[in-house]
Amino acid sequence: MSSGDDLYRRYQAAHTAHRAHQADCTACADTSRCPAGQRLFESFARLQDAYLNRQRQQRR
Repeated sequence: MSSGDDLYRRYQAAHTAHRAHQADCTACADTSRCPAGQRLFESFARLQDAYLNRQRQQRR
């Protein structure tokens, strides 16, 4: 299994965790987040950026 596959799984898991938290947290909205929601969103965004950058580099 390649490290890219692991990156994709981590990216998807972070997305799932963020969406699950957002669905249950009354303090979170699209434009504002509680501290835990912000941490989950930042993790998702960081992993998404890493995954998409890797995809772009592979296409070159």
